[in-house]
Amino acid sequence: MACIREVVGQSGLSGAGAIPAPYCHIMECMSLNRDDISDRLAAVGYIADRDLATALWLMDFLKRPLLLEGEAGVGKTEVAKALAAVHGAELIRLQCYEGLDQNAALYEWNYQRQLLAIKTREGAGVNADAIEEHIFSERYLLERPLLAAIRREKPPVLLVDEVDRADEEFEAFLLELLSDFQVSIPELGTIRATSIPRVVLTSNGTRELSDALRRRCLYHYVDFPDVDREAKIIITRTPGIDIALALQIARMVASVRREDLRKVPGVAETLDWAATLAGLDLHDLRQEPEVVHETMLCLLKTREDRSRLTREVTERLLGKVA
Repeated sequence: MACIREVVGQSGLSGAGAIPAPYCHIMECMSLNRDDISDRLAAVGYIADRDLATALWLMDFLKRPLLLEGEAGVGKTEVAKALAAVHGAELIRLQCYEGLDQNAALYEWNYQRQLLAIKTREGAGVNADAIEEHIFSERYLLERPLLAAIRREKPPVLLVDEVDRADEEFEAFLLELLSDFQVSIPELGTIRATSIPRVVLTSNGTRELSDALRRRCLYHYVDFPDVDREAKIIITRTPGIDIALALQIARMVASVRREDLRKVPGVAETLDWAATLAGLDLHDLRQEPEVVHETMLCLLKTREDRSRLTREVTERLLGKVA
């Protein structure tokens, strides 16, 4: 902090006046550490490790998008939801898919209303130029997630979910938007960002993202939580559950993930299973092996995985739960 004040002084910016906004931003960010961010996330129900807390701190400090990569089910989307809750900001979500184009992501014209307006004004004798100016106005513009995100007065959290599912052409367009935070609409001109959103991109790694997009973003790999952190997640998201049972569940799920499965259970599946066991008033997994095996359908999402985890396998895994 002293170094920053020294730099401000050397720049001729000190004195009776207030510290300029850019330096205030630096000082504000530096007053928050990773533990502060972790605590704020925990308060809204997300248990983050130190690496993720650091990535989120840097995201705010450097005003850069954050790319979260990892297996499906590790909680990447939940990071954006928790971030929005922490800042009291709106969450704007763009779900990517193959064939996603600019119109679906940025804006569209309300063609039905435009046609009705044309017929109405033609009947009233309005000339063609006036009709065209009227129907290509804000009134008939349909905001899609990307345009909505840069037009909010208060910075929202923009979640670009599963960006790896979109085509490379859309990725290039997205990169341009993230660089300039402005878009050109032929009928309206250039629309510049009212505020800069906090941008979180997620990827399941189904295809390799471009080097250009990776360079534009900060990067963090989200892995499955370790046993202690998953137990904390269970306790946080399953009110009233026994602490000992939460720890047993976390250990059991960790063992299940090490099996040769087609679909490894994610955190959401863990929470479903924990809620089920707590609802059955179970206090020790080892006392009810049959119930444990029957309810593991909460974790296993394919027929092959269900057949692989036989009762014998379940019992073997339960033997490792202390």
